Amino acid sequence: MSELILIAAVIILLVAGLQAAMFLMKGWLQFSGQREANDLKLAILNERLQFAAMTRNAEQKVLDHGWSGLRKFKIAKKIPEGGSISSFYFVPHDGKPLPPFQPGQYLTFSLKVEGHQRPVVRCYSLSDSALQRDYYRASVKRVSPSGAASGHFHDNLEEGDIVDVKAPSGSFYLDMSEHSPVVLIGGGVGITPVLSMLKSIVDAGSKREVWFLYGVRNRQEHIMFDELRQIDADNENVRLHICYSSPLESDNKGEDFHHDERVSVDLLKRLLPSNNYDYYMCGPSAMMSSITKELNQWGVPDNRVHIEAFGPASVKAQKQPAPEQVKDVKEPEFEVTFARSGKTVVWTNAIGSLLDLAEDNGIQLDSGCRAGSCGTCVTALKSGEVNYIDDHSGEPEVGTCLACVAAPSSTLVLDA
Repeated sequence: MSELILIAAVIILLVAGLQAAMFLMKGWLQFSGQREANDLKLAILNERLQFAAMTRNAEQKVLDHGWSGLRKFKIAKKIPEGGSISSFYFVPHDGKPLPPFQPGQYLTFSLKVEGHQRPVVRCYSLSDSALQRDYYRASVKRVSPSGAASGHFHDNLEEGDIVDVKAPSGSFYLDMSEHSPVVLIGGGVGITPVLSMLKSIVDAGSKREVWFLYGVRNRQEHIMFDELRQIDADNENVRLHICYSSPLESDNKGEDFHHDERVSVDLLKRLLPSNNYDYYMCGPSAMMSSITKELNQWGVPDNRVHIEAFGPASVKAQKQPAPEQVKDVKEPEFEVTFARSGKTVVWTNAIGSLLDLAEDNGIQLDSGCRAGSCGTCVTALKSGEVNYIDDHSGEPEVGTCLACVAAPSSTLVLDA
């Protein structure tokens, strides 16, 4: 009988021990799972803090090493990229440090071009990583018929030549302190600012989800081919999709490109799990207008669609006016006098900016970015007032206006 009692006691102890072990195991698993979740949250927080610190450091370096006005740069390398595009690598002629820039920004060049009495001012996007500190890279497409600036870059400027450059600027850029997923879209040479964004993300070691769509006609126009393939192969968070709208017989689908169609919201709907992304886009005007409109129809808020702003073919997100705002409303008309040119013309909404008005009437105004950033188009106001039709980062002095983004709000006299 005592043996049975002893066996029963042993069994009870074993069961109790097993229950205790199971309880401890359950607690350990819960603790382990919670710890892993906390570790993941901590890793994301640390990454955001690192990006924030990187941004603060970049801003401080701009204050420490930035420059105002023009600075001389030497062309260290000139690399043909194909598709009538060449990349130019610039280093400071004075040997001093390069200030950092925000991925997506551009450089403003003041060029001495034969046949032009005044410098030709043009802006070209920085096309390399914002974490690259040895040089600035800008990729320039030859404009046909030959543009004054692009032709000068391609035909006259070589390695060792000196050019005058303003500091990086522009309000179209990626916030590196954010962690939200992004869709980067480039069309033709419009790849340059979004490529800078892509390279900055991967160079920072970020695991931010990136969809990169690049649209060209065929392989002959496909630039940065090897660069893009390497980034795609090395980074699991990057999803690369190349679109050829008119592929050649020699182009291999699956090797050279992924989709024989244009970049469109219809394609995005087939690729993306949702529309919950920030969209950054630069390319031909027709492409940007179409995609912007379709993103809006898909329910993407305006503040999540970011579009390259400079250049005559640029486009901004369009908001539809409310019905009561357009009913029986007469379009405003204002007389604008260009005093030095001796011309008085009529401005309407359909014309656009004062710069557009001047160009339409054969009046030469200096211009560069066409986005109100570089200050090249600053024009004195002799009388009258203006409104600004686009956001702009430049702030002109009292009594002047930025002609590329200004429109009259009264009868106007310009010192031009």
